[in-house]
Amino acid sequence: MQTTTHHTHTPQHQPQAGPAEDLATWMPVWVGPQSPNYDTARRAWNLHADQRPAAVCVATCVEEVQAVLAHARAHGLCVATQTTGHLGQLLPDLGDTILLRPALHDGEVAVDPERRVARVQAGARWGEVVEAVAPHGLAAMHGSSPSVGVIGYLLGGGLSFYGRAHGLAANHVRAFEVVTPDGAARRVDAEHDPELFWGLRGGGGGYAVVTAVELGLLPYAQVTGGALFFDASHAPALLRAWRDWARTAPDAITTTFRALTLPDLPDVPEPLRMTPTLCVDGVALDASCAAELERVLRSVGTPILGGFESMPSTAVVRLHGDPEEPVPAIGDGRLLGALDDEAIAAFLSVAGEGSPLLAAELRQLGGALGSAPEDSGARGHLEGEFLLFGVGIPGAPLPAEGLNAHLDHYLGAMGPWATGTRFTSFAERRNSLETCIPDAALLRLARVQAAVDPERLLVAPHMVPDFLEG
Repeated sequence: MQTTTHHTHTPQHQPQAGPAEDLATWMPVWVGPQSPNYDTARRAWNLHADQRPAAVCVATCVEEVQAVLAHARAHGLCVATQTTGHLGQLLPDLGDTILLRPALHDGEVAVDPERRVARVQAGARWGEVVEAVAPHGLAAMHGSSPSVGVIGYLLGGGLSFYGRAHGLAANHVRAFEVVTPDGAARRVDAEHDPELFWGLRGGGGGYAVVTAVELGLLPYAQVTGGALFFDASHAPALLRAWRDWARTAPDAITTTFRALTLPDLPDVPEPLRMTPTLCVDGVALDASCAAELERVLRSVGTPILGGFESMPSTAVVRLHGDPEEPVPAIGDGRLLGALDDEAIAAFLSVAGEGSPLLAAELRQLGGALGSAPEDSGARGHLEGEFLLFGVGIPGAPLPAEGLNAHLDHYLGAMGPWATGTRFTSFAERRNSLETCIPDAALLRLARVQAAVDPERLLVAPHMVPDFLEG
């Protein structure tokens, strides 16, 4: 039986039939550079992105998406689709581009609890989906913040705290509803346009405008999760202990090691403000896995605060503590193989005390993340054993130039242990899909793009490189 969870409902605007030559005459929200609302409309979630599109259009139904694409084709413009803009800084110059903000989500998430599937419309964020599926005893394969857009996350692959047990979230997509650059509205799945379906699952968003997704859910109402925070003086021993534990950890648990310097803000616990700390957080689908990890970590030292406990799966979306409101940020990452003691020393030399990074992370991979299912998408698995990521706020303490230089140093220091590949959602300073997608898959993506968008009407944060055109 399919149910629909209601939050708030806003009646959808119904445009006149057929595309309009002048979008401003009927689009519900059409904002040009001369509008007093332009600076607000063009803003990305990442405030470091200075987006200046030819216009911003908010589309509340499929027909409006089609009209925007038709207008762009008729006037020699491109279209960039963006819900939140967590990777807005990667978009190219938008002077000849319409920034399309799909807002088809009107507070409703259709849930089929028997099939364990949810239909989510473009514009939804993960926090809304998590709350919608919870009454059915289900969980979604969301990321580390409730404010992240569902569609963009899935197009990039989707790394969640359920990843080592269930792989990348994109491989749990059952179908996409899209508007292709030629204006056609299509349902894309394993039987209908399987090549485009393959490309959309982890291959980025430069092929079609996704208007809805059908996503497989997980049967978890309760999990064991938490975080332990330690003084930075424990860094070498704590990181070695976590690394050693991770080598044989069951697939039922997924964790992250972080070196943090958190700001002096009310929502940051006072003992953690403006002081270097260490954190291990994660989620276990078997309570004994979390108990063993906590035992290992506490054997190194007494934590400042925290612990692992049973929690509703709805709590997992905020477990990592990522900011939910727009902030300026510069970050980047790469995939790593096995870490020896020399790697630990290198990480701490660039992530420890004195680092300008807000967070330096090692996310635990392996398990189901390490092997692609037979029917996977363009990014079916992640190489290596860890994902390295670092992020800072420009101006706190270094300006953007200094922060970028430190990120270069940070990634370079870990170069000897890198796989040579990146993961799209954490590759934040280079917009090419090169090294984000295995080489063979990248060539296949180029063929998908040539078939569906030969004129490159669509632009996205990560694109098939120009040298593969044609």
